[in-house]
Amino acid sequence: MSYQTEETVLTEEILVDQYDLVIYNDDYNTFQHVIETLMEVCKHDQLQAEQCTLLIHYKGKCGVKRGTAQELKPMCEAILTRGISAKVE
Repeated sequence: MSYQTEETVLTEEILVDQYDLVIYNDDYNTFQHVIETLMEVCKHDQLQAEQCTLLIHYKGKCGVKRGTAQELKPMCEAILTRGISAKVE
């Protein structure tokens, strides 16, 4: 008796034109201000905003949102107007 096995080939979907909205640490903004900004601008829930804020503080920066440049630019501008350093990368 012979057994044949099927081989499944998985292909990874390549996301084209995907960028990160990165926030950088500074010595001016409070944790609460950054958390509230992430919740309002990026629609993070409380826990996600707190975790990102801790990463920003301890690592110096954090990618807080992923998407197209067209989606992220208005968010980046809203964050910048609140005095927080951000960049779409």
